[in-house]
Amino acid sequence: MTNQDVTERHQWKLWIENRDPDAGDTLVRMYTPLVNYHVQRISAGLPKNVSRDEIKSLGYQGLFDALTKFDPSRDLKFDTYASFRIRGTIIDGLRKEDWLSRSSREKTKKMDEEISKLEQSYLRTVTPEEVADHLGITTDQVYQTVHEQYFANVLSIDEKMNDDDDQDQTFVLQDEQTKTPEQQAVKGELIEELIMKIKELNENEQLVLSLFYQEDMTLTEIGEIVSLSTSRISQIHSKALFKLRSLLAAEITDGGIL
Repeated sequence: MTNQDVTERHQWKLWIENRDPDAGDTLVRMYTPLVNYHVQRISAGLPKNVSRDEIKSLGYQGLFDALTKFDPSRDLKFDTYASFRIRGTIIDGLRKEDWLSRSSREKTKKMDEEISKLEQSYLRTVTPEEVADHLGITTDQVYQTVHEQYFANVLSIDEKMNDDDDQDQTFVLQDEQTKTPEQQAVKGELIEELIMKIKELNENEQLVLSLFYQEDMTLTEIGEIVSLSTSRISQIHSKALFKLRSLLAAEITDGGIL
């Protein structure tokens, strides 16, 4: 056991037994990287006008909530428990604050309608550049709007923690066992289509999606690996989401795998 492990156990003992404020402060500092991680991942889908400091504040609320309610006697790592609390508190706070303004919601709805019209006219999937030219906006604005719309759909899934239980939290998730054969068939087809569509993405787009969703890396960490700026990685991520837009919307509506 390392000195760091010994110190951490000692701080936990002081906190659990006496709610020692200094021990609590020490544990908060120890787990601050966990807050930063979730703040970075969630911020990747938010408009630039949403304050990162406000999101971080929500994250710290979740961390403190986890420290207060965590039972070390249970067979559960604190990192895992805290991650649920931190992410749940941030998402719940964003939902309550209605971070996507009415004008932004109208903008995303209008863009979705215009994209559908263009695709019906061209009889094919349109490019972000074509959408931008049609709407008289920049390509980056197209990426950002689609990104916000996708994240808003994710937030709409009921992932709210049950605050009535002091020890546990629950998430309202669709029971896989209740799916009808027809629903299972449709979901299977969607997944197959999604896999095929991802294979059509370029190498950078596939890499960013893989590292972000499978390896749980932040956009900043991905940028460091591939030697690109965080803003460039964000653009690649948004461009990939645009290409997968229709399939992702269907999958989220159907219960979601992402």
